[in-house]
Amino acid sequence: MNSKPILFSAVQPSGDLTLGNYIGSMRHWSKFQNIYDCIYCIADLHALTTLNKNFSLKKSVLDTLALYLACGVDPNKSIIFIQSHVYQHTQLNWVLSCFSQFGELSRMTQFKNKKKIRNNCIENINVGLFNYPILMSSDILLYETNLVPVGQDQKQHLELTRNIAHRFNFLYGDIFTLPEPLIDISGSKVMSLLEPKKKMSKSDMNKNNVIFLLEDISSIFFKIKNAITDSQTPPKIYYDKKRKLGISNLLEILSAITNKEINILEKELNGVMYSEFKNIIFDNISQFLRRLQKSYLNYRKDESYLKKVAQDGAIKARLKSEKLLKRVYSIMDIDLFFK
Repeated sequence: MNSKPILFSAVQPSGDLTLGNYIGSMRHWSKFQNIYDCIYCIADLHALTTLNKNFSLKKSVLDTLALYLACGVDPNKSIIFIQSHVYQHTQLNWVLSCFSQFGELSRMTQFKNKKKIRNNCIENINVGLFNYPILMSSDILLYETNLVPVGQDQKQHLELTRNIAHRFNFLYGDIFTLPEPLIDISGSKVMSLLEPKKKMSKSDMNKNNVIFLLEDISSIFFKIKNAITDSQTPPKIYYDKKRKLGISNLLEILSAITNKEINILEKELNGVMYSEFKNIIFDNISQFLRRLQKSYLNYRKDESYLKKVAQDGAIKARLKSEKLLKRVYSIMDIDLFFK
């Protein structure tokens, strides 16, 4: 029996990871592995829903793995693996699809947003975009996960996972553990720089909205300089998500990077002009990213080591996930002839 709660988290290798990815989840990973039994997945199968022929999935997977390590994830403390290397994910995915409802999938917010972006042309949306939340449920449930770090906007996916697990358990007993969300209220949802009403996203068409973890430091200066603040005179820097959305977003970013509470930053920034506020943010972000990028490059240049980490992690993940899958198959009589 596990002495620590099991924590599962995954990131898609579908493009350059952002400061929002780091602040929302990845910055916590190194400390989590000292508290929980951590399982960190690179969700390459999820990335297939939006791939194009100019995108190198192999390169992006290795980039993402190197970033995991640069963020402090230790393969001796945590399981780090690539989703497609553990076939149990897709096997359980089919079983869970038989316990999922069309209506609840069609109501998923991210699917509805993608449908809106594509002008409601349902025939142009691949089925993977529709049913990938079931694969996500498989990812989580395979490891008897207790906790899943999620932002406020991702709770819907975890609720779906719990609903699917509950339906299965109702028929077959307590096979699946019902996971709980682990939500970091401050900084769990970093907003875009120019449009602070929407989440910072690597898929944003306007790249000036986004700070990427591996981008050139000089380009970040202009992004921060042009970030939305407000027109209050004289300028005041304080946290208010309703009346000062841009300032509040920048304060959350600065708080996460400096590990200072927002109320302390508000006192330190009392009387500071917005232009100087942005300079302070840039200085702190640039220092942080230089350290992160140096560590990333050290890992990224050693592909043999990255592949070994992925292979070792896949072996550990298969051993864990096979136990749960065998229980599912056994109770459903799927493995009747393979005792």
